[in-house]
Amino acid sequence: MMLQNKFTRKMATVFSVLMIAGAVSACSPEVGSEEWCADLKEKPKGDWTANEAADFAKHCLF
Repeated sequence: MMLQNKFTRKMATVFSVLMIAGAVSACSPEVGSEEWCADLKEKPKGDWTANEAADFAKHCLF
């Protein structure tokens, strides 16, 4: 009985973490949108990834 309670609590914790991660990732703007370009302009360029720089050049400059 005790083992089942620990397992149930652990599964509830894992489920909660996954739900929070999904909710947070769903809130980011689509790459190439005006909001995404504005967000990236405010982010320090030293913190940009190579993919972000390429996408910025492709969608926001041209």
